[in-house]
Amino acid sequence: MNIITSKVNRKILAASLLGIGLAGIPAQGMLASETLMKSVQVQQQQQSIHISGVVSDSEGPIIGASIVEKGVKGNGTVSDMDGKFNMSVKPGATLVISYMGYKKVEVKAEAGKEIQVNMQQDSELLNEVVVVGFGTQKKVNLTGAVDVIDSKQMAERPVSNAVQALQGAAPGLQITQSSGSIDSRPSINVRGGTTIGQGSSGDPLVLIDGMEGDLNSINPQDIESVSVLKDAAASSIYGSRAPFGVILVTTKKGKEGKATINYNNSFRIGTPNIKNHLMNSVDFASWMNDAITNAGKSAYFDTKEDGTGRFDQIVAFHNAKYVSPGVRQKEDGTYIYEVRGYNNDTDKTWWGGYSNGIADTDWYDILYKDNNFSQQHNLSASGGTEKFRYYLSGSYFDQNGLLKVADDNLQRYTGTAKIESQLTNWLRLHYTMRFTREETQQPQKGGWYESVALRGWPVLPAYDWNGNHFYSDTSCMWAWADGGENHNQSDKIYHQLGFEIEPIKNWKTSADFNYRIQNSRGHNWTLPLMAYGKDGAPYYKDANTSVAESNYRENYLNFSARTEYDLTLAQAHHFHALAGMQIENLKQDYFSASRVGMMDLTKPELNLTNGLKDGVATTPGVSGYRNEWAVVGFFGRLNYDYKSRYLFEANLRSDGSSRFRKGNRWKTFPSFSLGWNIAEEKFMEPSRNWLDMLKLRFSYGSLGNQNVTDWYQTYLTISPSAQGAPWLQNGNKVATVGSPGIVSEALTWERVETYNIGVDWAMLHNRLTGSFNWYTRSTHDMVGNGKTLPAILGTGVPKTNNTDLQARGWELTLGWQDRLANGLSYGAKFSLYDSRTKITKYKDNPTNSIGGYMEGRYTGEIWGFETKGIAKTDKEMQDHLASLPNGGQDAIGSSWTAGDMMYKDINGDGKVSWGSSTLADPGDRKVIGNTTPRYQFGLDMNASWKGFDFRMFFQGVMKRDYWQGSAFMFGWTGDQWNCAGLTQVQDYFRDENTWSVKQGTTDVNLDAYLPRPVNGSKNIQCQTKYLQDASYIRLKNITLGYTIPTVITGKWGISNLRVYFSGENLWTGTSLNKQFDPETLSSSSGAAYPLSRTYSFGLSITF
Repeated sequence: MNIITSKVNRKILAASLLGIGLAGIPAQGMLASETLMKSVQVQQQQQSIHISGVVSDSEGPIIGASIVEKGVKGNGTVSDMDGKFNMSVKPGATLVISYMGYKKVEVKAEAGKEIQVNMQQDSELLNEVVVVGFGTQKKVNLTGAVDVIDSKQMAERPVSNAVQALQGAAPGLQITQSSGSIDSRPSINVRGGTTIGQGSSGDPLVLIDGMEGDLNSINPQDIESVSVLKDAAASSIYGSRAPFGVILVTTKKGKEGKATINYNNSFRIGTPNIKNHLMNSVDFASWMNDAITNAGKSAYFDTKEDGTGRFDQIVAFHNAKYVSPGVRQKEDGTYIYEVRGYNNDTDKTWWGGYSNGIADTDWYDILYKDNNFSQQHNLSASGGTEKFRYYLSGSYFDQNGLLKVADDNLQRYTGTAKIESQLTNWLRLHYTMRFTREETQQPQKGGWYESVALRGWPVLPAYDWNGNHFYSDTSCMWAWADGGENHNQSDKIYHQLGFEIEPIKNWKTSADFNYRIQNSRGHNWTLPLMAYGKDGAPYYKDANTSVAESNYRENYLNFSARTEYDLTLAQAHHFHALAGMQIENLKQDYFSASRVGMMDLTKPELNLTNGLKDGVATTPGVSGYRNEWAVVGFFGRLNYDYKSRYLFEANLRSDGSSRFRKGNRWKTFPSFSLGWNIAEEKFMEPSRNWLDMLKLRFSYGSLGNQNVTDWYQTYLTISPSAQGAPWLQNGNKVATVGSPGIVSEALTWERVETYNIGVDWAMLHNRLTGSFNWYTRSTHDMVGNGKTLPAILGTGVPKTNNTDLQARGWELTLGWQDRLANGLSYGAKFSLYDSRTKITKYKDNPTNSIGGYMEGRYTGEIWGFETKGIAKTDKEMQDHLASLPNGGQDAIGSSWTAGDMMYKDINGDGKVSWGSSTLADPGDRKVIGNTTPRYQFGLDMNASWKGFDFRMFFQGVMKRDYWQGSAFMFGWTGDQWNCAGLTQVQDYFRDENTWSVKQGTTDVNLDAYLPRPVNGSKNIQCQTKYLQDASYIRLKNITLGYTIPTVITGKWGISNLRVYFSGENLWTGTSLNKQFDPETLSSSSGAAYPLSRTYSFGLSITF
């Protein structure tokens, strides 16, 4: 590259981005900041000297280098387009010159003498240390696939837990948030499909400071960095616990220096990201009548000439003026009520809501708030000396849910104490204690959010004539409000004690004792559902009451000991050897008890129940279990590099697991990786002025998976039941014991093999960085159902290792970080990754039914019909059926007419059918899409200038198909008891023969999106027309902050004061139907508890 051309290009780039940078900064903030700086400079002019100089490197002047007076906050400048600078400083001052990609320089200021500053490239940026398994490595020497997420990407985001802040932050790390409820926890996946085995888990191993922990409950403010180990070479040191990746969380620790105290907070307002609504009562009743009359039946909501029909009264109530809950007033002054009447003057209980309600209720408005309030407070203190350092922190998080109908909240308390002590020259100690408590409160009968629309008809009364809650049935919305509460509390206490011995330089021996205690308590109670008659007299809709309590305890022990040695020969050959062992043991026990018959409704305690249900003694419910597993592992690792040019790493891990029988208990798993930093070769010297690193990587590893949900799958187990018999003996049910099934003695480990090829690069003095990985991960011997055996066997077929899976994908990361002449620092990081999973062996589908997994096929395939369209007239439908002379569409349904779907005859057999629903004979279905998220991406952009800082983060999926065939897609899926009257399903086919059109409440709609609603599923078969494009882009976060100059805050004894505003889930671009959120589409038929759009503000103050 021509040096002169390079310098000119840099100037052009700087000048262009300077304009952009200035345009993007609020004018008032610029003026305020510049005025403040000028004021400070005027105050200092009387006791200062004027200096000037030039900053350059081997190529020439450096644009935008930072020059500050050491020890004086706020007095600084940057070099201009020619590398020149001038400023006023105190006599004898020291200048600190810095620039990204270069080593800092300190020079003495001299009046009247131009200062020449020659800067050298800083290779230490490439020597950044990354946390890996049982240690750290220089990033430049990594040969495995590792991504690092620093705390800046997670700081001050208004999220409920740390996992949410990781979404989109690293390629290959997939975070799925399927619900916005307070007890929802995002799922974590590394590199796509992991397992389809029976009872096996593909979750990554999460380690917090080397100990397995809960990433959902840790305080995000305590996190220093997160390393994601993605290939077997990087994660194999952790053995059978980590076949599908490792997430290493490193928390903050004390630093040498004076004590530092920080307090920061966040106040948040949340709104539902998507809040659906029901049709008004008239539109709903018209729609339901259309669906039922389309089937040739009488209208559900009748009309009468005298206006007393139910549909007539629904219209009247809808048009009347609101007076009070449950009551409206018509134009003639008479009152009309949501409940049409009561039984009689003797029995003054109300008529049923489903049979007589005429209300106009949007149950979503009753269920969800328009906004909620949450807050978080964090306090930390750190400091220490050369021999003793400490870090203390505490936090409080209070999140109110979006439910309006009942209390719905989460409270989290955390506390951390972390110390490090150099006891002697050769002995070092570290200890961490971390405590977390989470408390949740929810309605006892809540949680079925999809039932709101399925059974919550708009015509159902919410209130009776007197304004009391009205119960159409015992599962209606008011049961959530009145039917009791569900409280849960979970405490986790972590203790981590470690010693490091270094009797000889470069030879270290470490021992770590980790212990976790978890205690969880559940307490819930069910209250009676009380209705009130016409005269206000109470009566039970459900008189049953009960109290239940549960206790869960978990004790986890992790002990590891390792020794490692560093050796460098001839200042070129570097060896690092590590060997160690690890023991893990987890014990859990659970107990629960429940009893009916609360004696005092204000005291929901188990001992204050009488055990009576409807006056009959009922046996209390009691259950419990005790489980335990243990793993012992021995491991070793050897690293070698030659001048950071040629790199090699080998790992060996041997594990023994209690989850397998003797003879299959122990397995040994190897891995190795190679690296070549081409930029360090002599023939690359001409490119050293722009190429800082170019490294090729290759790795292979084999690991075992012992993460199964059934800890005793290789053992015969029995199932006792205290009252399991269906017969009586002496008037009581007797105890039974279930006979054990058959267990395969050959059942053994799942085996995971990974190949990874990668390249890393850094250019333009480390401004431009990037990496690319291609990988294949094969999972062998997954546990699946065995071959079918004759029914005379009398029990289930034993599970065997008979299933294989292969995931392939690639990952790309690009980063840019720079500083302009005007002092604007800016950067961007873009990540993109893709993965597909193929079933390479599967024996549990011998017929190759397209409704299940099939050998040789990709997971997530969607099989469906190809749609020709909706027939706008009966003639168009009959012409279509005539083109299918061998049976038309009779295999799918009957009575085809205008408004129904026309499907394509794909196989050309003269009919539309399912065939035998096998791969060999799928009928007229084909693969129309795939549910696997493809081309997932994240884009993180940041900038800072004169105290202002800004960050914007986008996240999304470029390709994903989804078939959402539920009532929330079509509205009507068979009958009135499984319908969802959302406003989004009103665009359905209507012609002049439709009931509502003839009634005059709707118009003809021949160009409708949805077919005519009919009983049965003939129009809502899985098909191309309604296949959802679930790709999306989401503005996940925007943060804008301002740090007040220290010349002001220093007067108050404050070293740093920053205020900020942040927003989460602010905008979404998607082609999905409006009732669906792309992240919760697959949960609760697409009607999950909504995610929140959150706005937060707060401050961070450091003393």
